[in-house]
Amino acid sequence: MSQHLPLSSPKLHDRRDASTARFARHSPFALLLLITGSVGWVASTILVLERLAAYEDPGHVTSCDVNPWVSCGQVFKTWQASIFGFPNPLIGVVAFAIVITTAMALLAGARLGRWYWIGLQAGVTAGFAFVVWLWSQALFDIYILCIYCMIVWAMMIPLFILLTIRNLVHGIIRAPSAVVQFVSGWVWTIVALIWVATAASVFFRFLPVFIR
Repeated sequence: MSQHLPLSSPKLHDRRDASTARFARHSPFALLLLITGSVGWVASTILVLERLAAYEDPGHVTSCDVNPWVSCGQVFKTWQASIFGFPNPLIGVVAFAIVITTAMALLAGARLGRWYWIGLQAGVTAGFAFVVWLWSQALFDIYILCIYCMIVWAMMIPLFILLTIRNLVHGIIRAPSAVVQFVSGWVWTIVALIWVATAASVFFRFLPVFIR
């Protein structure tokens, strides 16, 4: 006699995990969220602390003031650094905290509903779009780099790609099976290519500075 498992059964979830791309399985994906969220949160928090120090002392030299082209302090003075009327890193502190909380909930065994994954996807997508805009401003308008900002960029790339493909794999986002199979098989290559493309854009844009 066959045994019927309810939809909420841990055994059923285990069977699903066994047939899912490794990165998209419950625990591995939670760890990926925890790593990207934690690194992004630390970088955002440092930026907030540096910004507060700059408010208190206008002559404050930030920990990433390396030269005129790599300077958090100079970036702080631009309008792009407070696009919503308050320092941008405050958004990162809150947003990455949500990512970390999600990771901890998953590691504790929580099974989140489709509505939650859709909401998380929307938030991360908006955050990624904002980071792309900040990258474009840093390279083509401000022409100054912020080390901690670049760390946030580096974390948002895998966070956005891994979450999107994870949601494709689990059917949260609908797509043809051939597309899902392709992107899930090449997920780390996609992440690496975008990392390299971002680094290359920075290098070639600031090449005159590097060769001086």
